[in-house]
Amino acid sequence: MESFENSEFENEPEALPEDPVEPQRSPDHDGAWHAAGTGRRESPYANAPYEMNHQARYGYDSAPTPPTHKPVKKPRKPIWKPIIAGVLAVALVAGGCGITATMVNKRWETREQALTEKINVLQKQIENTTSSVKGTLVPTDGSAMTPSQLYAACVDSVVAITSTVTSTGIYGNTSTGTSSGSGFILTADGYIVTNYHVVEGATDLTVTTYDGTEYPAELKGKDATNDVAVLKVEGTDMPAVTLGSSHDLVIGDMVAAIGNPLGKLAATQTIGYVSGINREVATGGVTTISMIQTDAAINPGNSGGPLFNMYGQVIGITTAKYSGTTNSGASIEGIGFAIPIDDVSAMFTDLIDYGYVTGAYLGVSVENVDEEAASRYGLPTGAYVAKVEEGHAAEKAGIQVKDIITDVGGHSVSNITDLTRALRSFKAGDNTTVTVNRGGKQLTLEITLDERPQQTDEQAPETTQPTPDSGSFDDWYEYFRRYFGG
Repeated sequence: MESFENSEFENEPEALPEDPVEPQRSPDHDGAWHAAGTGRRESPYANAPYEMNHQARYGYDSAPTPPTHKPVKKPRKPIWKPIIAGVLAVALVAGGCGITATMVNKRWETREQALTEKINVLQKQIENTTSSVKGTLVPTDGSAMTPSQLYAACVDSVVAITSTVTSTGIYGNTSTGTSSGSGFILTADGYIVTNYHVVEGATDLTVTTYDGTEYPAELKGKDATNDVAVLKVEGTDMPAVTLGSSHDLVIGDMVAAIGNPLGKLAATQTIGYVSGINREVATGGVTTISMIQTDAAINPGNSGGPLFNMYGQVIGITTAKYSGTTNSGASIEGIGFAIPIDDVSAMFTDLIDYGYVTGAYLGVSVENVDEEAASRYGLPTGAYVAKVEEGHAAEKAGIQVKDIITDVGGHSVSNITDLTRALRSFKAGDNTTVTVNRGGKQLTLEITLDERPQQTDEQAPETTQPTPDSGSFDDWYEYFRRYFGG
């Protein structure tokens, strides 16, 4: 396509004169006007503007004159609409501000309440983690504690017990002495648990708490066979212990004993491990003391005190120890014993309510049939009946001397400890079965259990002689045999 600079228009119009001469006009016969001196007919539009001459000359149509229209008046909008709209807008804005303010207030109140609750929880945790032992914090999430944490958490629940004992000599003379032991607070209203041999024969009892407060105490109940007793002091809001379970103990578990060794060193803690379980340190009778063995230091004065697991729960009552040397001259170290709490905790209610244990009673004296004897004579392991008490449940059921009891009410019996624990599952008056081996034959007998007779001081094992501080293994064996029915 050629540019306009290089191309020429066809029929390009001639240039108009710069100063056109006014033509002479004369009418023609056809009414047209001719320009003078030009020989051309003058256009009737000669005096029209140049643009019109130019357009007429080259045959262009002139632009039509736009029609004239009268302006149309727009209808007025009602004035009340914007006024109402404005009022509504203002109302919405005000309402929105009110709603926003209410929401902010509610959010602030919710946050303030949540913060207050958190502060209260933290305050309770602080209160629960502080103790009378300055500077020691105790976990509250149930986790195991360090020895220092355990001491801080539990020492307030351990007490020292002082007994005043009046005795009569062989010549009728009387003497008064004191003995000391330990105990622990069972309930917040002042019930205290200890060993029977700590309070045996006492005419006056005093309980001293960790903070030094002294309380006169009353003996509420005792059971010499199981070596437990319950005292009562007039206290309120006392820091009671938490009872645990001795059932799941295994050798190697860490334990702690807190007590009053030697009657002078109050609130002493010793740490050790479970060295053995189900140690039968007494034999004979219908019950036996099956103990936890520990290497935690147990000394005279510790008797009746608690043995704790590392969660701060009482799992035993410290009772005795071996010390001194054997007949061969070997030293005895780190052999202490505690009564499993599961074996005696059910007795506490009876001792508080009745003063004695009202458990089920079979009415026999038994001995163990150990595995060696059972293997040698072809006998089953169990509790060998050495004596049947006249008029009691065993005689009425047909149990005889030389029978071997192997089961009571579905509880397997392989030794005296098993028999004792089986009877704890029943109460007086219960009907159950007893399985015995008689001359190689197995018999199952129906039995109605008696209530265990209340034991008087005259019937209790003689334990007026204090626990020896030292001695040979044979001396200790003789002590337990004599004073606990062996």
